Amino acid sequence: MNSDKLYPIEGFTNTLLLKPLIAQSDVRNVEVGEFSYYSDFEDPTKFLENNVLYNFGFSGTSLRIGKYSAIAHGTKFIMADANHATQGVTTFPFAVFGGKWAEAKPLTDYPFKQYKDIVVGNDVWLGFEVTVMPGVTIGNGAIIGAKSVVASDVPAYAVAAGNPAKVIRQRFTDTEIEKLEVMRWWDWPQEHIEKAIPMLVEGGVETVWDYAVSHSLVSA
Repeated sequence: MNSDKLYPIEGFTNTLLLKPLIAQSDVRNVEVGEFSYYSDFEDPTKFLENNVLYNFGFSGTSLRIGKYSAIAHGTKFIMADANHATQGVTTFPFAVFGGKWAEAKPLTDYPFKQYKDIVVGNDVWLGFEVTVMPGVTIGNGAIIGAKSVVASDVPAYAVAAGNPAKVIRQRFTDTEIEKLEVMRWWDWPQEHIEKAIPMLVEGGVETVWDYAVSHSLVSA
């Protein structure tokens, strides 16, 4: 597998790797790791226009997605620039219309709430038409159910769903999650990932841990 190949599935253009797509653009506040992909029934090349919304840049925030994450059709990331100032008696954004309204109080002087970056971890699965709100962090290995609205942080290896999304269950025990976070299989050399694919797909945490220890990928 080549992480710089835009379309990773031969003869299929509805799924693409996001890292090479973003590298071809002039967008600098969206970062995606190797092999994270987006699938779209129409045109996945429009990801930055259709799925990363309100990315005007004045909030100074970024969208950061890790490696080996799967993003389903219609997932939307709402950037912090979408928000209106709520400190005063009105939320109306006079300044965006320019002219005297902008002179009265420039947009840069508005008391906008400060947000963190949107962070999606490694090995995350975002289901069909998920919406991710500003400032949210989704931990490694999390699964987000279809049409969920993620308005608050989701811990690593949790399954969350709903509007707003709530954690339904953990995928593994606390001890297993600890080991998975230490192993960080997505950072292994690619040859080890390829050897370990069968156990990554259907093996237990202990099996993968034993492999990592035996190949000096983690300390016992």
